[in-house]
Amino acid sequence: MVSTHTTGRLGPAERDAAIAALEDTELDVLVIGGGIVGTGSALDAVTRGLSTGLVEARDWASGTSSRSSKLVHGGIRYLEQLDFHLVREALIERGLLLQRLAPHLVKPVRFIYPLSKRVFERLYIGAGMLLYDLFSYSGGRPPGVPHHRHWSRRKLLQAHPGIAKDAFVGGLSYYDAQVDDARYVATLARTASAYGAHVASRVRVEGFIKVGRRVVGVRAHDLESGHRFEIRAKQVVNATGVWTDETQAMVAERGQFKVRASKGIHLVVPRDRFQSASGLLLRTEKSVLFVIPWGRHWLIGTTDTDWDLDKAHPAATAADIDYLLEHVNRVLAVPLGREDVEGVYAGLRPLLAGESEQTSKLSREHLVAHSVPGLVVVAGGKWTTYRVMARDAIDAAADALDGRVPASTTEDIALLGAEGYPAAWNRRAMIAKEHGLHPVRIEHLLNRYGTEAQLVLDLIDADPSLAEPLPGADDYLRAEVVFAVTAEGALHVDDVLARRTRVSIEAWDRGASASPVVAEIMGGLLGWDESRTRSEDELYQQRVLAEIASQEQPDDLSADRVRLAAPEIPGVTAD
Repeated sequence: MVSTHTTGRLGPAERDAAIAALEDTELDVLVIGGGIVGTGSALDAVTRGLSTGLVEARDWASGTSSRSSKLVHGGIRYLEQLDFHLVREALIERGLLLQRLAPHLVKPVRFIYPLSKRVFERLYIGAGMLLYDLFSYSGGRPPGVPHHRHWSRRKLLQAHPGIAKDAFVGGLSYYDAQVDDARYVATLARTASAYGAHVASRVRVEGFIKVGRRVVGVRAHDLESGHRFEIRAKQVVNATGVWTDETQAMVAERGQFKVRASKGIHLVVPRDRFQSASGLLLRTEKSVLFVIPWGRHWLIGTTDTDWDLDKAHPAATAADIDYLLEHVNRVLAVPLGREDVEGVYAGLRPLLAGESEQTSKLSREHLVAHSVPGLVVVAGGKWTTYRVMARDAIDAAADALDGRVPASTTEDIALLGAEGYPAAWNRRAMIAKEHGLHPVRIEHLLNRYGTEAQLVLDLIDADPSLAEPLPGADDYLRAEVVFAVTAEGALHVDDVLARRTRVSIEAWDRGASASPVVAEIMGGLLGWDESRTRSEDELYQQRVLAEIASQEQPDDLSADRVRLAAPEIPGVTAD
């Protein structure tokens, strides 16, 4: 297997070089926000030939973009709301992601919709799924997944013995896709860097530089070194998601729209807790609920409630967890209890406000606006349509630049690790034999890194001890921690356990036993002394305890207070 890229590393040296370039160069476009839309915007801009910068106050995908349902989907429930444009757009993007942009990260996943009524419901839901299939073909390419099927009660019971026999009279089978959202965003940031964008995490924007009413740059703060500096840019793109209103407030101009945060939580339970050959889509009184296959686990979600507390660390409550368990247990033969939940995570959706008092009915459409000269704001939307949002944002920025700017090319720009992936997957048994690893390990690496798995294998070849799994997290190897630091921009233990891997939601102890080992590996690579290494581990342990305690609280206010008791990763506040 040959890696097709040698650039795009986001190690400590590359971060320093990016910050130096941001400080010394007037950019065409500076993007604020390292979530899915921000990293997508940076890739869109740099592949049009624009000098591009990207900064993120914390870690890549540390907000909303790492806490989604991990689905790349059209959104079946939006058909019922007659939002056909959004569904069609998302389904076209789904096919593109599956087949061209990131086949190593985005995979088909089958769902069953159990029917409780014999005739009308089958006709009604079946008509919606037929429309779903038709929309998926409307982009000029095959959808990349099979079309829906009608299942009898007998067939459904044979394939899904874990579902209660009296919970359904039949079902419909359909496909969508799933993704490790945090890994995708980190790979997207690296791809933008590979094409020449200057990208740096842990750089917080603390204000805008204006000439008259025009924005000409930002005042930035490197939270790792304490260095404060200015970044000059002809156009600045605000892609900060649920923080859009706060970022806009720095301009001292009234925003053209508001972004409202909706909290969604997910449970993680072991795959052996109930038998099912595919995921489930269930209706609730407010929305829909997914049961999603996730490796050796199930993801169960989501809720949809207003949230106006701390946006960096939205907290799940006992009531949230009980709500999901109650609804999923209505269709399970053996009900799940709190003791079956091995992980919980909460995220915030950035919804455009003003259309409904209920967050479940707020728009998932996106808006782009030139709020003041020199500043483009992109907000709303959904994870699946990030590329369209990014394209529209850079179109708006390009319109204000001098000279003719090429159109977006991201429809044809594969992410790092995608090129050559099908061939590498076909050769996985040979690769395993070449490196003395079990084929399952190679499959794991290919599905996380694509052809760049070779770079991780090179680390193991040089130091066989890196082939050992992390304590309490057998799916992940020590080599992946090294790669996270040297190539993927991980700067803290939380970056590795919560986002470069998903140990924080997949392990019974939420990564507590892996944390000391991760801190030790990172310390050797980042030059930490013994005190700093111990502190990084302690910070992570406190985060775990605070999250578990918050999930025992009865309401949002209590959960938020308990979660915030854990200290933040310290940011240097003085030069």
